[in-house]
Amino acid sequence: MKLLFQQIIKTLILGSLVLAASASRATAQDSSRLRLTSLDALAGKASETVDVNIDERLMHVAASALTSDDDSKEIKKLINGIKGIYVKSFEFEHENEYSAADVEDIRAQLRLPGWSKLVNVTSKKEGNVEVYVLFNGDTVGGLTILSTEPKELTVVNIVGPVDLQKLAEFEGQFGIPDLGLESPKPKTKKED
Repeated sequence: MKLLFQQIIKTLILGSLVLAASASRATAQDSSRLRLTSLDALAGKASETVDVNIDERLMHVAASALTSDDDSKEIKKLINGIKGIYVKSFEFEHENEYSAADVEDIRAQLRLPGWSKLVNVTSKKEGNVEVYVLFNGDTVGGLTILSTEPKELTVVNIVGPVDLQKLAEFEGQFGIPDLGLESPKPKTKKED
């Protein structure tokens, strides 16, 4: 009886550890996907709305549609492992048609543990751009770009591992905005 009891306890402990590990991995992935539904009410005020929801399944379809040329191979490497890309963008006829309160739910999520602000560009005339990364240990597990302009609000949320060096190589190409990321330059012989 005592042996049976010990076996049951071991099984319960092992099962709990497996469940806890699965839950922590799911939580890490879930925490990189922002809840953007708080912005849905802005669609009625906006003159133009963009809503992009590309989940992991669609990422695989898009990757398989790419050709085998060099640019496509590099793009495939960049999106490898990405679980989703989610975009909400609103353009308004007049300034101040959205408020700081409308964006606060997004910023509150970006203040959760793991998220770090990587870039912050502020312009009184043109608005602000903030780039956040979610770290899972030493790796980037997600990326969010928040752009607030007087007549426009855009949130881009990339879920999954993001290679910042590869992303920097594509800045200004293929619709990837220039975020001011610099890829490390190879050392010359004079620098050694």
